[in-house]
Amino acid sequence: MAALILFGLKGMLIGFAIAAPVGPIGLLCIQRTLARGRWSGMLSGLGAASADAVYGCIAGFGLASLAGLLLAWQTELRLIGGLFLLYLAWRTWRTLPSAEPVRVRPTHAGLLGDYLSTLALTLTNPVTILAFLGIFAGLGLAGGSGNFAMAGALVLGVFTGSLVWWLLLAGGVGLLRGRLTPSGLRWINRASALLMTGFGVWALAAMAWS
Repeated sequence: MAALILFGLKGMLIGFAIAAPVGPIGLLCIQRTLARGRWSGMLSGLGAASADAVYGCIAGFGLASLAGLLLAWQTELRLIGGLFLLYLAWRTWRTLPSAEPVRVRPTHAGLLGDYLSTLALTLTNPVTILAFLGIFAGLGLAGGSGNFAMAGALVLGVFTGSLVWWLLLAGGVGLLRGRLTPSGLRWINRASALLMTGFGVWALAAMAWS
């Protein structure tokens, strides 16, 4: 039991460390929190954490064939992810913040869309599997070592650590939401759109060079 707890804690640190760098998913989570509220940002983060858990399962349980399939299709997945980022950047640029904070209650359909879109976007970066494979190999679990209990504890820890980061990010940004003026929100939207455009262009350029 102590070993399972230890692997779970290691997984939490791995998940937190992988999720923490602010990339396109982080920008999307921040923008959605500012535009639609904490629940939108949190559900977006849950989608990213779920994708991390999927990749953690592939690495932790040694699903080499599935990992190979994802890497074989990485060019097509990068194309989809890059185009999706450009679409999100276009929508973000066109979003005009209202003069008053939005008080509407989030709909289940909207929150589900936030979750699924972020899950899909995170999964279009299959190179992430290499990071998990490297980390899990260092811990002696990649490639199907047979210790499924410890692999499961590690994967659960990865999901928990990633989710903790996204909840902290959405919660922290949510505290600032009511203090920002429409002009400030507009500049944040445009800066986010430009950065997401950069990430999208980078994904498409990496696809062309690969």
